[in-house]
Amino acid sequence: MRDIDYKDKGGILNPLKSLSFFGRSSVTVPLEPRAASANYRGFHLNDWEACIGCSTCQKVCDNAAITMVSIPDLPQDPAKGIRNLRPAIDYGRCCWCALCVDLCPTGSISLSREYVHTCLDSELDSYFVLPDSNGIHGTPYPKGWAKSEDADLVALERARMEELPPPERIGNFNEIVAGYDANQAIIEASRCVQCGMCFDACPTHMNAPEYIRAIWKGDLEQAVREIYRTNPFAHTCGRVCTHRCEDACSVGHRGTPIAIRWLKRYAMDAVDHERVKRIAAEGKARFLSGKRVAVVGAGPAGLTAAFDLIKQGYEVTVFEARPKAGGMVRYGIPDYRLPQDRIDRDVDVIASLGVKIRYGTQVGTDITMAELERDYDAVILTIGLWMGRSTRIPGSDHPRVKRAVTLLRDVAEKVKVSVPASAIVIGGGNVAMDVARTIARLQKQTYGQVKVTVTALEDLEHFLADPEEIKEAREEGVEILPARGPQEILFKPRKYEVDKIHGLRTWRVLSIFDAQGRFAPRHDEADEQIHEGEMVVEAIGQAAEVEVLGEELTERLDWNRGRLEIDDQGRTNLSWLWAAGDMVRGPDVVSAVADGHRVALSINGVLSIREDAA
Repeated sequence: MRDIDYKDKGGILNPLKSLSFFGRSSVTVPLEPRAASANYRGFHLNDWEACIGCSTCQKVCDNAAITMVSIPDLPQDPAKGIRNLRPAIDYGRCCWCALCVDLCPTGSISLSREYVHTCLDSELDSYFVLPDSNGIHGTPYPKGWAKSEDADLVALERARMEELPPPERIGNFNEIVAGYDANQAIIEASRCVQCGMCFDACPTHMNAPEYIRAIWKGDLEQAVREIYRTNPFAHTCGRVCTHRCEDACSVGHRGTPIAIRWLKRYAMDAVDHERVKRIAAEGKARFLSGKRVAVVGAGPAGLTAAFDLIKQGYEVTVFEARPKAGGMVRYGIPDYRLPQDRIDRDVDVIASLGVKIRYGTQVGTDITMAELERDYDAVILTIGLWMGRSTRIPGSDHPRVKRAVTLLRDVAEKVKVSVPASAIVIGGGNVAMDVARTIARLQKQTYGQVKVTVTALEDLEHFLADPEEIKEAREEGVEILPARGPQEILFKPRKYEVDKIHGLRTWRVLSIFDAQGRFAPRHDEADEQIHEGEMVVEAIGQAAEVEVLGEELTERLDWNRGRLEIDDQGRTNLSWLWAAGDMVRGPDVVSAVADGHRVALSINGVLSIREDAA
């Protein structure tokens, strides 16, 4: 350090020299700032068209300089990950670190080269600014600091998950995907920006950011604890959830969404099952309330409601017609997507809390709804969709024309299935893909080759099946023909037995709906094709078997176009009966779980009021 001569600083009267400036005239300099450097961190810009209101910028700001402001005129769609929020900046707090820019998932935020803020002749009267793409004063300053390859903190590529290649998987029902290991899971969890868009989109409002953060920290038990706050079918949803959360993921706007479903699966598979049961039991009521609830059907909706109610102190009995619980997820989803032992674990957790499941008990035969009404304080109807719908085209009543749900159930129950050397599946949803890929495996095992054709009304861009299902089906040798409308099932006459199916005749589909949005397919009759097949499987939708209700109860209930009418809490017009799951919401496991929570909350509220009144 060099020596300083303090004598050069002047005496104690030196500051008084400033008084000489009071007599001088003021000088006004025009406000014409110099151009800033190319990467200057000036005031914020925000492209409102690109911005989705995810709040990531607000969460990353250590100075609390960002507030999300609601703009009512902007679109809002939780399912697509869009909020009508935009960031406002408090320049009294901002330190221009630019983390908001570097971490913005969509790249909508940048910094301009503008660095002078004045309120003269302006409506601005503070340092709290709602930036848009025009700049703080609407001046044409160019961009300064913006997202680039060198300044992008969002990891866009998903951690790869290993899966069986087509030649190894087509001849068996082994699970295709391997799941993440610890290193892959931590890398994938580190991509999450904690925006919470997934929470908005999930029917159960699962707090995925919390369990993803726990996985990143290596605290898998805490991850399981966060999962069980909203989803007791965690093993199941970790494999076959429709993952609406990922559709809404902000990272997916520029890259691949966070693998939220696979991370759930990782946490559930990694923690010892007995420990999972103890975690799930946390918060369970120590004493029973004395109230009894019956659940008809042991699918995700019914067992979720049972899970909630048993933890609140109710005695819950579930009546299940089949030998095992799980409903359509057990009997309608093949093992290569959802192994049976994972469903067993979900059911075991729920049963371990004290839920009683009476297997092989058919409501309407072994016990009536009237008996349930008499013996229980509340009844929940969750009977699923066990009846397949028919195209009703000529020949659809032939015994070799199968319903998708029936065929999948037979395979799940290990019932001997007559395997066709060639088959045609009508339908373009996930169930159609499940059927086609199941038949393909059976054909490979029986004949050593695959010959399955899928026809659907929709063109490929509008197929209802998940893209990964379509891709994997094709890899396994399934032929997929979009925009084909079924017209007639064709037969080869036989002399001494029922005619044998020869194939399916289709026409090209021009449109599916009319101008009013009603289902009214139009075809090009000149574009006709014959698809060869010994079996036809219809996978065009399912319906509930409401016969279990009995004629008297059916008359007492309110119906709307063949569907049981319920309120927004799942309650029917009868004070003791609620309904949930696929029969009222359509086939979707996570929506069924959300329905189970909804009716459990409603029943608890109703029975608690009754108890207080008593």
